Formats: sequence, structure tokens, C-alpha cells
Amino acid sequence: MSSGDGQQSQALTKPTFSEVQASALVESVFGLKVSKIQPLPSYDDQNFHVCISRTKDTTDGPNEYVLKISNSESSKTPDLIEVQSHIIIFLRAAGFPTASVCRTKGDNITSLMSVDSGSEIKSYLVRLLTYLPGRPIAEIPISPQLLYEIGRVAAKLDKTLEKFHHPKLSSLHRENFIWNLKNVPLLEKYLYALGQNRNREMVEQVVQLFKDEVMTKLSHFREWDTGSSPGLGRSHMSGATEPMSHNY
Repeated sequence: MSSGDGQQSQALTKPTFSEVQASALVESVFGLKVSKIQPLPSYDDQNFHVCISRTKDTTDGPNEYVLKISNSESSKTPDLIEVQSHIIIFLRAAGFPTASVCRTKGDNITSLMSVDSGSEIKSYLVRLLTYLPGRPIAEIPISPQLLYEIGRVAAKLDKTLEKFHHPKLSSLHRENFIWNLKNVPLLEKYLYALGQNRNREMVEQVVQLFKDEVMTKLSHFREWDTGSSPGLGRSHMSGATEPMSHNY
């Protein structure tokens, strides 16, 4: 893969909704009146922090949400998005402080929106989650206690997810999914982004160690797709008090 291939592919599939368009989606699909909206960081999807104004018909509930618009490629696999949403619901019911999944006016957890881009019609899956304020773990001073708490929460999460069942669970198993930990060697395709420096050397060493020490023992591990839980494994955890807190 050349340095431009990944960026071009991402640009072709990532949504490009304006704040006005995103506000209209929230109001038309979820029936909430937007008072303020602003973009949140994202990789290949599009996310917005949404504040709503209450009306006489919506006096209860949160005032802040995250509108998630999946990229056009992910939107072709609605089963995957459905399972992810049900995992969030399952974890919340199990006591994890995860976001709540909001239902559409039609009582669904997602809505497929078609947009005419001029040259073609593109479809995007839209979801709305309650907003959880938090700080990326990369912005928090690291201590042994914090690392212990993160490990404890991750272990509890893993144990809890053993009890999760869904008829479309197999949709989570994607062989070349870059966020799946067993696919660490796929990172070699992106080493060009680091240039020629010490960081690249470190990454190359880690990838090689993974090949030597982990890949040879994969059959001994119980497999779970790390992409199944959107808030874990992407530096979005805030420690023990808010283990699943994330804002994008």
C-alpha cells in the first residue's frame, strides 16, 4: 500500500456531513431539537457532540449526545453495527458506565440515510448515543495504580462479554480488521507514516516480537474481536471511576 492509498480510501468512505446537516439528522431521525453541535475527532466515521434543548414533549433524559455517522463501507454491514450497539446495551445492563443507545422515532437503534453526492448515492448508518465526558488515557499521568485499574476493568469486561449472545455475533469476526489484536503484523503496511527514526525502529521490534512470541501461540488464546467494544482499546478509558468513558 502506498502512502496515498489508505488516505484516498478513507476519504472516499468517510462521511462529510456539515453541522447543519447533522443537526437536521438528529431532529428528523431521533426527534430531538438541537441547540448546539460540534464535530468530535474521528478516524473513518464522523462524530458530533450534540446538545439539545428540551421541549414540553421531551422534558426527561440527557441533554448531551454523540451522533455517530458510520462510513459508507461500514454502513454496508448493518449486522455488525447492530451487534456493537447491543453489546453497549448489554454492558450497561451489567453495570458498566457505558453510553446509552438512543432509539429512533421508529423505535430502531440505527437509521440508514441515503445521500446524493452528485456522482452516486451513498448510504450511511446513523446512531445516537448519550455523551460520556472523559479524557483520553494518553492525556492522564500514568501510574502503576492506574495501569492496574485499567487491567482490572479490561479483565472484568472480558469476563462479562463471555455471557453475551446474539444471533449475528459472527459478524464481529473480520479476518483483516486492523483493530483486531491478532492482526498486529498488518501494521507493517503503515510503517512509512513514521519515517526513518527511533519510533519506527521500536514499532518494528514490537511487531517482530509479536510474530515470534504471540503468533506462534495464538491457538492457546480465546479469541474476541476487539472492535466489538467501541470504547475499549483505543485510549478512551479514564481509569477505574469511568472505565468506559469516551467522547468519540
